[in-house]
Amino acid sequence: QVRVHGLVEAPLEMPIGDLKREAVPVGAHLLECAGNSRAAHFGFMSAARWTGVKLERVLERVHPHRRASRVLVSGFDEHSTLDPGSVPGASWIFGFDQVRESGAFLATEMNGAPLSLDHGYPLRLVVPGWYGCAAIKWVNEIALVDDDAPATDHMREYAGRTHQDVAGPRDRSLIQAGRRPEGPLLARDFQPATIDPAALTVRVERRGAADGKVSYRVIGILWGGRVPPRALSIRFNPDLGFMPVEEIGRGAAGPWTLWSHTFRPPAPGRYRIELAVKDPDVRTRRLDMGFYAREIEIASV
Repeated sequence: QVRVHGLVEAPLEMPIGDLKREAVPVGAHLLECAGNSRAAHFGFMSAARWTGVKLERVLERVHPHRRASRVLVSGFDEHSTLDPGSVPGASWIFGFDQVRESGAFLATEMNGAPLSLDHGYPLRLVVPGWYGCAAIKWVNEIALVDDDAPATDHMREYAGRTHQDVAGPRDRSLIQAGRRPEGPLLARDFQPATIDPAALTVRVERRGAADGKVSYRVIGILWGGRVPPRALSIRFNPDLGFMPVEEIGRGAAGPWTLWSHTFRPPAPGRYRIELAVKDPDVRTRRLDMGFYAREIEIASV
């Protein structure tokens, strides 16, 4: 069962079996771990077709009090081997507007089959467009809270990786001591843990030409952001400068978009592929810091 309580008129215990019977297909959505990194070969990311129940519908059943402005979703998350740098349990607090705008849902199936244990069986939260740390697994409790609710330990643990404001004196002292920044004290001061537009090279193919010259087809994916960027730029080492990516998929909206570009290197050697969205209205924090940059070795030209 899932307990729904807090600042509500009608608390309830929802049998998970009932939620499974109500679940409907909610489309394909991407999950990216906030800790996705080069060390993991950027593999902490995947897309799936989900079945579930919109969280907003569940909240309507309990008739929130006037003071209720946020929802705390918690999951039973206790590992057999505890991480000394992590707090057991997982929970995140969302504003009602964030729940509505993201289309957050309680997932019961993934790719037409029940969730696996690692994906939060029997019930997990999915928040489209947000980092996976907010997609709480093994959901067992939902509580409605007010604007004075403190940030959870889980939120504070992921403050740095979700780009929260860590400029205050408390966080500066933690960073100087070699500890993780904890971000804001109140949940209302946390920025949405949304995924900025990002792009990554996933494959490089060597191709010949009739004139004997070699070219390379660089293929990648573009994801994140509420609206896909209109253009993407690429460069192959800082001294070569950015240029527009030649082809970007324009098909139906999905978890990610394919792109490709033909590269004719001037000489053999090592090249660093970086991507950018040259639009001042689009926030691209990880792209700007070269987070998804990859290096390739060219043997022949």
